[in-house]
Amino acid sequence: MSHPLHISATSKEEKYLFLLPQLKGLLEGETDTIANMANISAALKITFGFFWVGFYIVKREELVLGPFQGTIACTRIKYGKGVCGTAWKEKRTVIVEDVNQFPGHIACDAASQSEIVIPMFSHDEVIAVLDIDSDHLNHFDETDARYLQQIVKLLERE
Repeated sequence: MSHPLHISATSKEEKYLFLLPQLKGLLEGETDTIANMANISAALKITFGFFWVGFYIVKREELVLGPFQGTIACTRIKYGKGVCGTAWKEKRTVIVEDVNQFPGHIACDAASQSEIVIPMFSHDEVIAVLDIDSDHLNHFDETDARYLQQIVKLLERE
């Protein structure tokens, strides 16, 4: 059954505050991580109009494209490479104000201008990353980081 989102907020923080409980309700009872990643990607794309939203899943020594919303994406990213690989290696959220200034940035789509990547953990190991791109410079900040980390935690299993 589908659940329509109801976001009646204007500020970024208000949108996250409206979205979080709706995502909790949407994911409640669903144990399939891929299905939940797909719905989170869609919800974030719809709510914020991000250029690209999706997950990369750790498989051996690389990140492999998972559920996403947006243009065609890079399929595989090596450990420590690009913004996603860096977030995986450093086990931390990475915010990039201008991807053209990030050493080793992987340009899956030249329209991407800024990016945020949030790692997803299981037993203190990164198992996936949430990658969000904007076609505007300086799009992401600590507000995004704080709430997107909470959203990713909805998927994490101990």
